[in-house]
Amino acid sequence: MKLYAISDLHLANKRNRIALLEMRPHLDDWLIVAGDVGERAEHLRFALDVLVPRFAKVLWVPGNHDLWSLADDPGNLRGEAKYLQQVKICRSYGVLTPEDPYPRWPGRSGNGSSDVIIAPLFLLYDYTFRPDDVTAEGAVDWAAESGVVCSDEYLLHPPPHGSREAWCAARLQLTERRLTAAIQGDDRSILINHWPLREDLVNLRRIPRFSIWCGTRQTENWHQRFQAEVVIHGHLHIKGTHFRDGVRFEEVSLGYPRDWNRDRGVEFYLRQILPSPNTWMTR
Repeated sequence: MKLYAISDLHLANKRNRIALLEMRPHLDDWLIVAGDVGERAEHLRFALDVLVPRFAKVLWVPGNHDLWSLADDPGNLRGEAKYLQQVKICRSYGVLTPEDPYPRWPGRSGNGSSDVIIAPLFLLYDYTFRPDDVTAEGAVDWAAESGVVCSDEYLLHPPPHGSREAWCAARLQLTERRLTAAIQGDDRSILINHWPLREDLVNLRRIPRFSIWCGTRQTENWHQRFQAEVVIHGHLHIKGTHFRDGVRFEEVSLGYPRDWNRDRGVEFYLRQILPSPNTWMTR
C-alpha cells in the first residue's frame, strides 16, 4: 500500500487530459491531488472520473486556478462559493477535502509505529513572501515593476472576505485550530497545501517577484509545530525534494504541457510519499 501525490494537472490543456487517461490503476493505493486541477467544475469532474476508480482513496486540496471565476462559467461563482462548489463535487465522489476529518494513514510509514495524520489544507497566501523593505500595500506594484502580475488579481475573488489576505487569515485560524486538535502525542502528520509553506522553497529564478502569490510567512514553522513527516505542495511547477529541519518537502506538480515530458507520461510524475522513497532532485 502506497501514498502518492501529484498537483497542477491543468486539465484545460488537452494534452494533459489525454495523458491522465493513460494512468494505470493503483487499486490498493491512495492519491493526493494538491491543487490546480483546472479552472472549471468540468475539469474537476473529469479528473475524478479518471482517478477515483483507479485509487483506493483520493484526497484533494484547491489551488489558485481551481478558485478562478471565469465570466463564461455557469453561475460565475466567486470566492468561498466557488471553493464550496468544488468541495461538494469532491464529496459526491467520496474524495476527502480540507473540510473533512483528517484520515489516519493505514499503511506503513517511515517512522515506526507512530500514527500518521494526513491533513489536506487550504491556506491561500497573503503577499508576505516579499523583501522586508517592500510594504504590504506596495507588494503588487513591486512585482509589476518586473513585468509580473498573477492572473489571481483579476480572477481569484475573495467574497465574503474583504481581500485575499483576509481570506488567508481566516483559513489560517481555522486550520491551526483543527491541526492542534487532531495531532496529539507522538502523532506524525502529512501536511498538504497547494502553496509552499516556507518562503525559502520559492526559487523562481525567471520570475522571482511572483513569490508574493506563493504563500504566507505564518506557516514557516508548521512542519515542526505539527510534527510533519512530509509536507506536500505544488504551484511552482518545479518538481523536487527538499529538506528543512530534517523534514521532507515535496513539490509534486505536473504543470503545463511545456513543463513535463510527454514520452514519460503522467505515471512518471506520480510522487511516492509513503513508504518513504529514495529522494529525487534533492536540494
